[in-house]
Amino acid sequence: METIDSAAFFSNREWFRSALKGQNVILCYTSALECHELFLGYLCEKKIDVYALEKGEYTNINYYVVDSFDGIETVRFEGLVCTSINQTINDILAEFDNIDEQSFIEALWYYYVTHNKSFNGLNISSQNMEQFNAIKDWAIEYKGEY
Repeated sequence: METIDSAAFFSNREWFRSALKGQNVILCYTSALECHELFLGYLCEKKIDVYALEKGEYTNINYYVVDSFDGIETVRFEGLVCTSINQTINDILAEFDNIDEQSFIEALWYYYVTHNKSFNGLNISSQNMEQFNAIKDWAIEYKGEY
């Protein structure tokens, strides 16, 4: 069974609230980028990425099962629980070979241009720094001169 897709909603947050209603989950990965409005998302999107304590019933939700939510840095947006920007960026860097590169590079670019052409404020963990350094110039140049 699938949840509703994003086509009927004006914002990703509105869609997430409807699709995830009543579920004990934390938005993560690409869905967290969308929740933070660092990435606008895709048209008629169906997939949602969440951390969960157990696998749920919806086939279009990627349930990343964790033992506990302890240690996951989160923020709240009007009833949604989402990984913080730093948690999201570090999680994606740690799983870089298995992520949606398009959304991530666009999100890093958007962060960069909205923070005075800087990555100041990002707290990249030491184990992710090599990967971050390998892709940050790609993100900076994503849309050419801005």
